Amino acid sequence: MVKMKKTAYITTPIYYASGKVHIGNAYTTIAADAFARYNRLVGRDTFYLTGMDEHGLKIEEAAKKNKMEPQAFVDKIAEETKATWKDLKISYDYFIRTTDDCHVKAVQGIFEKLLKQGDIYLGKYEGNYCMSCEAFFSDSQLVDKVNCPDCGRPTTLLDEESYFLKLTKYADRLLKHIEDHPDFIQPESRKNEVVSFIESGLEDLCVSRQSFKWGVPVLSNPNHVVYVWIDALSNYITALGYGSSDTSNYEKYWINGTETIHIIGKDILRFHAVYWPIMIFALGEPVNFKVYTHGFILVKDDKMSKSKDNFVYPHEIIDAYGLDSLRYYLLREMPFGNDSSFTYERFIDRYNSDLANDLGNLVSRTVSMVNKYFGGSVSYKDAKDEHSKELKDLAEKVSENYQNHFSKFHIQEAIIEAFSLVSRANKYVDEMAPWVLAKSEDKKETLEEAMYHLLETIRVVNILLSPVLVDAAEDIKEILNLSKKDLEFKNITFGDLKEYKIKEKAKILYKRLDKEKELEFQEERLKNR
Repeated sequence: MVKMKKTAYITTPIYYASGKVHIGNAYTTIAADAFARYNRLVGRDTFYLTGMDEHGLKIEEAAKKNKMEPQAFVDKIAEETKATWKDLKISYDYFIRTTDDCHVKAVQGIFEKLLKQGDIYLGKYEGNYCMSCEAFFSDSQLVDKVNCPDCGRPTTLLDEESYFLKLTKYADRLLKHIEDHPDFIQPESRKNEVVSFIESGLEDLCVSRQSFKWGVPVLSNPNHVVYVWIDALSNYITALGYGSSDTSNYEKYWINGTETIHIIGKDILRFHAVYWPIMIFALGEPVNFKVYTHGFILVKDDKMSKSKDNFVYPHEIIDAYGLDSLRYYLLREMPFGNDSSFTYERFIDRYNSDLANDLGNLVSRTVSMVNKYFGGSVSYKDAKDEHSKELKDLAEKVSENYQNHFSKFHIQEAIIEAFSLVSRANKYVDEMAPWVLAKSEDKKETLEEAMYHLLETIRVVNILLSPVLVDAAEDIKEILNLSKKDLEFKNITFGDLKEYKIKEKAKILYKRLDKEKELEFQEERLKNR
């Protein structure tokens, strides 16, 4: 069995308060949510953090464009984002905003501490700045001598007094940390990128600005505002109370915690795997976190962008097909660390194949047969038939493999494991042929054995898929009259529940979609967007 960890601190990036949540943001947040739900399921004390990055020149300009004050603008975006997360049933424990007073004060304290000990110093920045990415780049990093290497937009030349963080001081220590902690950055390919970046030579990082005012003022020099790196990245510890009068959560989850996972997209890997650990080194705090990096969600193999108007938004999917359809598709289709393409063709195929045909059909016909043959009541029966033994053995094997995958954030593989049990259960129905057994009175015990094994399989599958299919988990719980205790991971052992008294009729979990009709609907919707 996988050794359970005592605590789990799971974070998403804090999203920039500049517009609507799209499925790229939704994927990161849903993946982190599923991981948090899994950790709670297996008994870990879990703290799940998400939130908003609300300072910077882009916010200042967006607010002005909308004829709003910056604070009112970010308040509006934050409420819209929270509403979306509620609709996606994101089970975060805390939603941090960088405009929160407690965060602002903690960031000011962090800046002054690093300044006082010499890890931040006042200098002058002369170089290339990308406003879209809010990042500085050396001449050697630019594409075609002017364009941002990350987003491709033209950079501008800046010349202003700035404070700098001494990245160069900690470069060797960071390389040693990466070497000593091979699982610090996942997957391996991303770790290699980071090592290459560090070995190519770090430059000290600009951490203040004077050209805009919407930010955290530097206490000792209010003409400067703290730049995004120290402001935004610090949220991972300020959310736990670092720099406040109550540091109990910081002590519990960061200092003494057993697992801290930052779940991010590959576009912000450098910030989390280079700048952030160096900040923590400089603060004298433990770098005990891991960085799990996923790829991009492409739309028909193209990156989502305003110019292409190809953003896909969560409500476009959940309003038409339900929440589980989105959560399942993103988590099932996204291989850890790699890019994945979203198309409605693939979405409908996956929905029909896995949710409607496999899981939905298994539940509906099992409930129908249990009611037809036993009036909804079935008791424990040993696995005497060879097919029953195979199903039971597979359930135990799948539960073990599922834990091995999910604990490493290999969510796609964990889902595939769970659905291998669904597929085997559907095959089991055909092998046992209950409709034939029901014709013979002397086969009644074998028939009840088959029904019991199907119900137990559905219960086990429901436990395994509950971090992913949050609506179906509740529906199946109600259909099978399961208690909360019946769905605890410690009770996942096949045969743990001895008696079933199920509902007379099963709700249809997932209605099969007419692919041609749905594709026409989506095409028309995009035209009228």
